[in-house]
Amino acid sequence: MTGTARRKRGPVPGFGTWLARPLASFHLVVTIATLLTVLGLVMVLSASSVEAYADGGSAYSLFIQQTLFAVVGAVLFYLALRIPLRRLRQWSFPLFALSVLALVLVLIPGIGTQVQGARRWLLFGPISVQPSEIVKVTLVVWGAHLLASRRAANATLKDMLVPLVPAGLLVCLLVVLQPNLSTTIALGIVLAALLWFGGLPVRLFVTIALSGMIAAAVLALSAGYRSDRMRAYFNPGDDPQGINYQARQARYSLADGGIWGRGLGQSRAKWNYLPNAHNDFIFAIIGEELGYLGCALVLGLFALFVYTGLRIASRSVDPFLRLLTATATTWITAQALINTGYVVGLLPVTGLQLPLVSAGGSSLAITLFMFGVIANAARHEPEAVSALHAGHDGRFSRLLRLPTPEVYAPARPSTARRGRASGSAESGPSSLSPGRRARYGSEPVRRRSAQSRGTSSARATRAWEPSYPVKHARERGKSR
Repeated sequence: MTGTARRKRGPVPGFGTWLARPLASFHLVVTIATLLTVLGLVMVLSASSVEAYADGGSAYSLFIQQTLFAVVGAVLFYLALRIPLRRLRQWSFPLFALSVLALVLVLIPGIGTQVQGARRWLLFGPISVQPSEIVKVTLVVWGAHLLASRRAANATLKDMLVPLVPAGLLVCLLVVLQPNLSTTIALGIVLAALLWFGGLPVRLFVTIALSGMIAAAVLALSAGYRSDRMRAYFNPGDDPQGINYQARQARYSLADGGIWGRGLGQSRAKWNYLPNAHNDFIFAIIGEELGYLGCALVLGLFALFVYTGLRIASRSVDPFLRLLTATATTWITAQALINTGYVVGLLPVTGLQLPLVSAGGSSLAITLFMFGVIANAARHEPEAVSALHAGHDGRFSRLLRLPTPEVYAPARPSTARRGRASGSAESGPSSLSPGRRARYGSEPVRRRSAQSRGTSSARATRAWEPSYPVKHARERGKSR
């Protein structure tokens, strides 16, 4: 092809140009969820085949079970895409209350199912459900709704902490009683993310975070199996056939894979050399069979998810969606980092699963639902709403028959405060304390253009940060 012909065709669109499209965030979330789920199903089949055949005579039993939960998760993903945001906020507290009730029921003998000394599951026929996985999502949604509502009402610091912090501590206590320290850590991350993105002062946030880490350390040393894990972490050379066996075998598997891996299905560690190879330590099997490149692919997908989630949070105009998306992204990413961290030996073993990849039906289905909520938030970006209302770039939405997202309309202040628009939470920095006004500057944070938002790196914004241009505040003042 000659240079003249290439000039006539024009430049080939790059990745940055594609990111500037209105529904790029939505397509990224769907793609990441699909790739991680498919990779997880393949690796669960490979890692569990030997153990499943030894236990029940079929190498596909655990894979079939995981596939069924993946189908359930796909249905939940689709339902999350169709849920109107106002309904999600209306149902947030009832769903959170039901999940807390389920945590109480699972502790009652005869109702909750006990496995290996832990009482974590509720049985519904052949299906087992783990309420502690459900409460992660309900706490994220209810916490985001609560903080967004308090922000609109220009609430005080006490209103921000109560009842969110007591409810979060209650949930953590119920999960500790199961006992389940790993899920307690995940819930602590959710609560901390809500408070951070909700605008908690840094000094108070650091105090709460340090208190949470001290409490986690005390819990880690309080039980026999948890203290064994801590001793194994701080003394990696002790008892290689006992408390350090699992962690050492995981590192051997990673080293055995090298750069290219031994090949899919060719793992030697899954032949009963590495316990829980299909669950907590599936990242080690990925490293052994797919090598460094396979591990880099998994980490790259989670890194892309971090970028996409924070991009959605920074581009959303609804404070509820900003809080919800940023918190969910933090929770899922932190769980992935903790899992890969203890597999490679950087962190003590906690038992947290690799989201969408490790075997575990409740975790897979609930995480897919959370991805669906994030994808729903991506469709509510201002550019995405405009494009869908105009009928552009919505082929995938029409294929799934998704409803057109509603235009966000901020709640108007009450009649008692209409005369002081400059002091409302939506009118700019004048509603902030002097310290926060100095922190954010004397002018409200102006929104970037669609082109700059699509090409620059995304950054999560604090939910209580002023987010409306000056002209909007002036127009509201004139209309009143």
